[in-house]
Amino acid sequence: MSDFATLLEQEFGADRVQREVALAPFTTFKVGGPAEVLIETRTEDEIIRAARLARSAGVKVTMLGGGSNVLIADSGVRGLVIRTRGGDVTPIGDRLVKADAAVTINGLVRWTINRGCAALEAWAGTPGTVGGAIYGNAHWKKTNIGDLIESVRLVKPDGTLLQAPADRMEFEYDYSRLKRTGEIVLWAAFRVTPGRDPAALRLIARESLAFRKRTQPLESPSAGCIFMNPDPSRDKVPEGIPPSAGALVDRAGLKGAAVGGARVSPTHANFIINDGSASAAEIHTLVENCRHAVKDRFGVALRSEIICLGDF
Repeated sequence: MSDFATLLEQEFGADRVQREVALAPFTTFKVGGPAEVLIETRTEDEIIRAARLARSAGVKVTMLGGGSNVLIADSGVRGLVIRTRGGDVTPIGDRLVKADAAVTINGLVRWTINRGCAALEAWAGTPGTVGGAIYGNAHWKKTNIGDLIESVRLVKPDGTLLQAPADRMEFEYDYSRLKRTGEIVLWAAFRVTPGRDPAALRLIARESLAFRKRTQPLESPSAGCIFMNPDPSRDKVPEGIPPSAGALVDRAGLKGAAVGGARVSPTHANFIINDGSASAAEIHTLVENCRHAVKDRFGVALRSEIICLGDF
């Protein structure tokens, strides 16, 4: 990896490449060990160049955007971590908006609201970036981010580029084809409805933010929802229990349960919070405790919504 890091420095400059740099500050959980090699890319071209260089050297690439929805191991992440930064939002005609992968969802929401373009206003307060939201097909209530997308610009593991229409992205609940292919998002085109009153859109955004504050532990470090909600086609939830992961964890008696500095949120049982002293190992242990308790009590196998990076 030392030779690869040197190659990166030659390509991007020594000041752009970091070795054994802590990743915890770059995540919403505020835990996790170092990246073996880290580069923060500023443009689409830089993402492509870094990914191609890593492939030619046989180095594994891990993408990191806003750092939400991930749990990084205490031992860190080997290989190259590309942390996407910056990015722009630009219109494509009247009814499409192009957002680079590094753009935050909140930044995209503000851009569309200010220009009277409806579609994303209810996503106000969503953590993370466009790239991460597409990777996991982020959802808000009954809408998936994939429902709003026209197409996605991708770079394949071999470095070639392609434009994938939404119906080729394999979007499902908390899933996209990126989890299978290892492709990297460069940008996405979102469908919008122009000509709306920005004040009315801001009202929807404020209502969404207020709902989040009432129902989620936003005051503490977390990664968002830990588990996917049960799938009615495969999971038989006992009668009288809402078909939600939070309800199952709550009914299993885990709300408020703790392992070290990690705790199941008393506000929402599908959130695990870091009291400021938690390790990734403690969070992971608590996640598995919840999973086993729900399986033992109700026979439902909860599937993870968060992505674990590194060795646990």
